[in-house]
Amino acid sequence: MTARAIGDLLRELTPQVLGALVRRYGQFEGCEDAVQEALLAATVRWPAEGVPENPRGWLVTVASRRFIDQLRSDHARRERESATAAEVVPPEVPETDDTLVLLFMCCHPALTPASQTALTLRAVGGLTTAEIARAFLVPEATMAARISRAKQRIRAAGSTFGLPAGAEREERLRVVLHVLYLIFNEGYTASSGSELHRADLAREAIRLTRMVHAQLPEDGEVTGLLALMLLTHARREARTTAAGDLVPLDEQDRTRWDRASIDEGSALVKAALAGPTLGPYQLQAAIAATHDDAATAEETNWAQVHALYLILERIAPNPMVTLNRAIALAETQGPPAGLELLATLDADERMAGHHRLLSVRAHLLEQVGDPAGAYEHYRRAARATASLAERRYLEARAARVRPPARPGARGQAQ
Repeated sequence: MTARAIGDLLRELTPQVLGALVRRYGQFEGCEDAVQEALLAATVRWPAEGVPENPRGWLVTVASRRFIDQLRSDHARRERESATAAEVVPPEVPETDDTLVLLFMCCHPALTPASQTALTLRAVGGLTTAEIARAFLVPEATMAARISRAKQRIRAAGSTFGLPAGAEREERLRVVLHVLYLIFNEGYTASSGSELHRADLAREAIRLTRMVHAQLPEDGEVTGLLALMLLTHARREARTTAAGDLVPLDEQDRTRWDRASIDEGSALVKAALAGPTLGPYQLQAAIAATHDDAATAEETNWAQVHALYLILERIAPNPMVTLNRAIALAETQGPPAGLELLATLDADERMAGHHRLLSVRAHLLEQVGDPAGAYEHYRRAARATASLAERRYLEARAARVRPPARPGARGQAQ
């Protein structure tokens, strides 16, 4: 087995092994450290010795021994260690997959969204602290401290290892899906840095969402989120030039889109929309499918896109939804209608100075024949984004519509 295949297997087994230990010993922080040590041992030994016949059992055994070693080194826990150590050899390897339970724990409401995301990638995704730090462009020490605090807060909250019941379970599932959505979005369009996207992070979000979908195949929102990720990620190869510059949706070479992902995502959308309820991820997936169904940008069914955004706006009001509806409205009723809808967002503090609002307004101003207004808004949008790829694109658009300098004018803004 290749090193890459071993890495993929370890990531797949990480939540199962951690779930088995936490269910058995109840100490998330200590178990998570023990599992990381077992994974490190596997990356060293398996390439040389071969993958064991029961890799999951091997990891559970090694992690259990590491955990007991940790207890034995803590002299303040001698009595507890004696009771726990008796249970260790030989360790039982339960058949149950606790991945979903583990996701619920990582997305505990006591944690901030940033901590939920980091802990999910570490404990369920199997990423190292260094990998997570690189993905979010922060120092490794900062990410290590964030993950450590998250584990301490879970312990302080007295969280039990098990699925919550009733309304709490539904609410926690929504948090899990939101965290996976945030991970995917950061991978698909990086919020900062020189690269437009981080494919590894997007793929990891898809992999984790597949895990949830495997355990909850009848949940429409879980299905919708997986479909949305696949349909969106299918365009990744066409989103940038060879130099890494952004290519907008209407200018992309659609023959480069991943048809297998589109076909799978479209089938999932149909399954999601057939259910008794309709949620935000299902609607966003339906919008993505509408775009992916069009062979050319001109063939896009903008009336359907606008109708879907209108429904989404009603069930999950959000300024970004309104902004996207303005784009669809401009396509169906003309740029002035889109600009009028954008004006309703000016008083929203969440959108003040947001580069997406500025760039969409610039685009519509360009379409209505106001190059000066478009130039100003493109430049403001470029200054407002921390993504270098987006900044280059917006600066190029500004240069394209820049009004000619007046005769005799000096000191023209660059």
